[in-house]
Parts: sequence; C-alpha cells; structure tokens
Amino acid sequence: MPGTIPAPNPSPVDPLHLTAELIRCPSVTPEEGGALVLLEALLSGAGFTCYRADRNGVANLFARWGPKAHPRTFGFNGHTDVVPAGDASAWSVDPFAATQKDGLLWGRGATDMKSGVAAFAAAAVDFVRDTPPDGAIILTITGDEEGEATDGTVALLDRMRAEGEAMSVCLVGEPTCAAHMGDRIKIGRRGSMTVRLVVTGTQGHAAYPQNARNPLPAMARLTDRLASHTLDNGTPHFDPSTLAITTIDTGNPAANVIPARCRAVLNIRFNDAHSSAGLITWLRAEADAVAARFNVGVEMETRVSGESFLTPPGPFTDLVSRAVRHETGQTPEQSTSGGTSDARFIRDHCPVVEFGLVNATMHEVDERVEIAQIHQLKAVYTRILREYFA
Repeated sequence: MPGTIPAPNPSPVDPLHLTAELIRCPSVTPEEGGALVLLEALLSGAGFTCYRADRNGVANLFARWGPKAHPRTFGFNGHTDVVPAGDASAWSVDPFAATQKDGLLWGRGATDMKSGVAAFAAAAVDFVRDTPPDGAIILTITGDEEGEATDGTVALLDRMRAEGEAMSVCLVGEPTCAAHMGDRIKIGRRGSMTVRLVVTGTQGHAAYPQNARNPLPAMARLTDRLASHTLDNGTPHFDPSTLAITTIDTGNPAANVIPARCRAVLNIRFNDAHSSAGLITWLRAEADAVAARFNVGVEMETRVSGESFLTPPGPFTDLVSRAVRHETGQTPEQSTSGGTSDARFIRDHCPVVEFGLVNATMHEVDERVEIAQIHQLKAVYTRILREYFA
C-alpha cells in the first residue's frame, strides 16, 4: 500500500536461548527428543527448504537457503544427539534443564554440540535475512553422531546425492578448542580402527602342557610385536600413529587349566602415512607369523571408523582462521589431533574444516560452557559467511 513503512526484519536469533531450548530436548542417541523439530521450525520460517532424511530410526535434518547446486554453496554440519547423562544425582544441576549460573550454561550437550548447532543456525538465519547472499547455504544436522554414525551424516549425504544437492565447502561445528576460545581449528583427522583378535589352541591340564596348545604365549607374542612396532614418526600435519592394546582376556577362572582361547582388542589411530587396507595387510602378516610359530589359529576382525584425511591449508582454512582471529583475538593452530568426527564422511563430498567451542567438559558430569563463548561462536560463523560470500 502506498506510504506503508516496510516491516523491520525479525529480531536476531539469540544463540543462547536456542542452545537452552535444544538442551531441554532429551535427544540421547538415538532419540530425536524434539531438537530437529525445533530447528526445522526455525529454519523453514526463515525461508530455508527443509526435509528430513531419517534412516533406520535415526532422525536427520537437511535445510537449504538459495538455489540448489549453486557453485557457491556454504555448508554447516553438526549433531543434536548427546551421550547419556549417567547418574543424574552426580550432577549439580538437572542435566536437561539448561541452567544458567555463574556466567555458564549447564546441561548435557552444552558443549558437544548443541551450542555449535545453535550458533550456526542463528548465524545462517540472520545472515540470509539481513544480507541475502549470491549463493546458497546448507545445514545438515544429524541425530547419530554419538552412536554408530552409520545412518546420520552418511544418510544425509546419500540423500543429497540422490536429490542433486551439493556443498562447495563445509564447516563442522564440533568443539575444537583446547584451552581458550579460538586456539584451534581442525583441518583433518586421524583414521581410526578397532581390531579384535582371537587366538585358538587346545585346552588341557596345566600339569601336562605338552598335551595342550596354549594360546596365551601366542597372544602375548603377537600383541607385543604389534605394540612394539613403530608405525611411523609422524607426517607434516600429523603426530605419529598409535596402537593401543585395550584388553586381553581368556575368561578362565581355573588356575590348573590351560584355556582353549584368548581374546584381545586393539585400537589404532593412524595418520596420512597409512590406509586402513595397508594396516590390515600388516596385521594379517604378523598374525600369520605368530600362528605358524606357535601352531595356533588366529582370527582377526577389523572395524574401520574412518580413514585419515587432511584439508590442505589454503583459501578455505585461511578464511576460517581469519574469522576466528578477528572475533576471538586468538591465532588458531591448524590441528589434526583428537578422535573422529563426522568430518570423516564429508571429506569425500567437499573440503571440510571444523571449529567450535572449548572442549574441556564434553561428555562429563556437569557439562557446561561459558555463555560469552556461545555469542562469540555465532559471531565467528557470521563473519565466515560474510567473507565467503563477499
């Protein structure tokens, strides 16, 4: 109508309020808990095209603002599922009440990673409302990062492929900082593999060992050979790979019986000097050598959680680093330390970097985050979007 004053844009999305609302959703893996319903309402109300990519009982949310398959499409990835609170009586607050005290927000998921999801959702909504970019923004949010992770981000990427959706780059909002907000971004991750070994001999009386084939000396020799081996001395962007023996067990309660079987579990974290296939070949050769030496059988089962990957330092990593430095005053280390994250799946789709909160209390009793850091995180994500689409 002539002379009508245009309505102002809605108020900025408060990432603290949104984080608190998400914490109150009891989304313990694999429960959705209302978290993705809440986010879908926010994003669809801001003009994002949203759909669920649920699979095998796991809830996942896809949201896009802007045209499909635009050559400049910025992606965010995160998860709303959390680990169990454990013994609630050990907490000083209700783990799902989102209590604010002492300048902190307390609750399960406060650090890992409902604050991260809230911060990038708030940044994305405000950004497209205030300065609609020439391009697109995609948010992929899963409910299966803390679980098996087979039907979370993987399902989202499968659905995107089927729908012709694509991200040019992606930022994962996992908590990455060690001691101070802004001290670390992740530009890669080590690979991870679990190895289960079963050595089988022949049970017998301990007084007549010549009539038995004891699997224990064979297992001791095999695990010592594996643990004593230097996998590598590190690479330009990675620390040395590690192999840890996490259990050796016979389940034998009798002191006078030589058992028939012995089991062990190993965990290997490997850098970009290796592939899982190469490590499995080495493990099999070591197992076969010990089996022949001790005349026992050695079975081996492996589960690869992810391959090692690196996003080489360049324009995207520099953009994230600049934004972090500007908003936090810290020059972030470009790190590859820590465990696995869903970035391991995204790395085959597009370049991926991770940046989020200080990770000091994640998964702990009384998980909490500084309220100021939540606002800082939204500011970092907003600056990244502004520079990317400049």
